[in-house]
Amino acid sequence: MAARLVPVGPPVFAMPSPSKPPPTRTVQRSAARPATAAKATAKSTAKATGKPAGAAKPPPTASVVATGWLHTARFLTTAPELHFLPPLEVPEIAFVGRSNAGKSTCINVLTQQKQLAFASKKPGRTQHINLFSLGKQGLTDAVLADLPGYGYAAVPKADKIRWQQVMANYLVTRENLKAIVLMCDPRHGLTELDEILLDVVRPRVAEGLKFLVILTKADKLNRSEQTKALSIMKLNAGGGEVRLFSATHRIGVEEVSQLLWAWAHPPTNDLAATPQVADPTALGKADVAAGPAT
Repeated sequence: MAARLVPVGPPVFAMPSPSKPPPTRTVQRSAARPATAAKATAKSTAKATGKPAGAAKPPPTASVVATGWLHTARFLTTAPELHFLPPLEVPEIAFVGRSNAGKSTCINVLTQQKQLAFASKKPGRTQHINLFSLGKQGLTDAVLADLPGYGYAAVPKADKIRWQQVMANYLVTRENLKAIVLMCDPRHGLTELDEILLDVVRPRVAEGLKFLVILTKADKLNRSEQTKALSIMKLNAGGGEVRLFSATHRIGVEEVSQLLWAWAHPPTNDLAATPQVADPTALGKADVAAGPAT
């Protein structure tokens, strides 16, 4: 019997039955509630600072308020003659002194602005009265006046006499003038012109005008010399305030700032008693240049 031939094809492999993947475990993480996170942050902050959670933010110190206020200083106007100054109602604080006493530098340090007042290497260059307004949010609640320095030899004698007359008239007749700041180098003491200025303002000081003598360049003196200079100047200041000051070492910066702030903002129960104007130049007409004199 003949054998039957069976056709041989490609091997057939059995496909494994598909297996189900292992079940995936879903881990549900509950998100922290915002309130809970805030409380945790507050507790950690309180633990680090030692202050109870939820404590109110402390008010700014007097020094911070005063220095921040002076930093708002901005150029207002310049006047070559007294009659060009606009009449103002806000308190005005005038800075006066010899040409090389560091007046402009003092103003720049107090206002934390390097070029607000023109400080020249050649004293006597400033020949105008420059006004700078103070106040936040565009309102002016006080004005700084930078008067020309006096007594420098390089200035012609005729100019010296003219500006001495202008300053004397300003110090005597300026109605809104509330304080005078006299710059003095303690190494040289009061000069003859300083003494004349003191005589001019003494009647107004007696009537309540505030007066401050700033002893500049105090870092040039040792401790005993500073004490001696303070004692001598207090005798000559006629009841005015005296402060040591150094632009490079920042001696007296905070003290002077707080004093000026207090003088420009006397305590009062009537808020309307402290005038504030958005545009001080609108109170008077002044034919002035566009910037401070150089």
